Amino acid sequence: MSVLKITDVSKIFPNGTKAVDRFSLDVADGELVCLLGPSGSGKSTLLRMVGGFETPSSGQMTIDGDDITRLPPEKRPTGMVFQSHALWTHMNVFKNLAFGLKLRKVPAAEIKRRVEGVLELVGLGGYGNRAVTQLSGGQQQRVALARSLVLEPKILLLDEPFASLDQHLRERLREEVRDIQQRLKITTLFVTHGQDEALSMADRIVVMNHGVIEQVGTPQEIYQQPATRFVAEFVGSMNFIGASVATDSQLRIAESLIQAPVLENRNLVRGDRFDLAIRPENIRFSEEVKDALPVRIRTYEFLGSFCRYECELQHDKLAASIFVDVSGEQAQNMKLRVGDIRYIQFAERGARAYPALSQSGDKAIAA
Repeated sequence: MSVLKITDVSKIFPNGTKAVDRFSLDVADGELVCLLGPSGSGKSTLLRMVGGFETPSSGQMTIDGDDITRLPPEKRPTGMVFQSHALWTHMNVFKNLAFGLKLRKVPAAEIKRRVEGVLELVGLGGYGNRAVTQLSGGQQQRVALARSLVLEPKILLLDEPFASLDQHLRERLREEVRDIQQRLKITTLFVTHGQDEALSMADRIVVMNHGVIEQVGTPQEIYQQPATRFVAEFVGSMNFIGASVATDSQLRIAESLIQAPVLENRNLVRGDRFDLAIRPENIRFSEEVKDALPVRIRTYEFLGSFCRYECELQHDKLAASIFVDVSGEQAQNMKLRVGDIRYIQFAERGARAYPALSQSGDKAIAA
């Protein structure tokens, strides 16, 4: 069993910057948890504290109940993979992997067995005698992963390991790493600012902002039920449209009345003003005028499996862009063109309400 428990951990740097503020999280045995957030959110600082490369200002961290808060990196049952690979270029692949085992005085025969085994695991069987400088970026990242795994850590720590790789290689490697993690059933804490990586790899995602947790949940929960406006803005594409409650079944947007979608996170009353959050795939173009919102198509972007249209909603007191995702077939059938005036409707579900940031004479909902 390998369980990581982080309790009320904070990190304040000498200049007074509070990078992490009373962070608490339990990572279960065999779970892959992703720390997701923008630059400066504290995610890498937290990972470095778990790895022993930074010392917490307060709080406690344990692995299987053993306190590791003040232990140096070499005394912790953790393995860390850095963004920069951090390989020794004067050593070949085998020596890079064997170095840590030699420090632990592992017998030579056992070192050979473990190094060859982990190279097979990461798809580099037979690469032991290769110079690190002869490897591609993806191969170097596999070596960096193997160097951590060969130590048989209880907790694997990944600090944006794919950031320096091209898109195609990044997608392939994240699939391979997830497969290895699941086969080994190794508890993993993974840092990224890439939403695709977090959504595709994680069992749970922790969204961080300014050193605190905004939300913890499965990828589906984070995407479909963002708990805060920050999460809604940061994860995926989201439209925010100024609206107010006109009747029990209708919303007013600009001068239009539309059918009100189900707002799962708010109970609103007539007159309340709010920002309607709805994803582009939950909006559709409609030939109907009733309960629909008139917009002008401003730009068009082909994205392979779908087309994204930026539509313009204009009013004397309101100017907003609304993004709509449609299949290529629908776009072709409806003959959607830039400059067209069209009507859009919202899906019944999938919309949420957040405190209004726009100005209006209506009363705003409380934050």
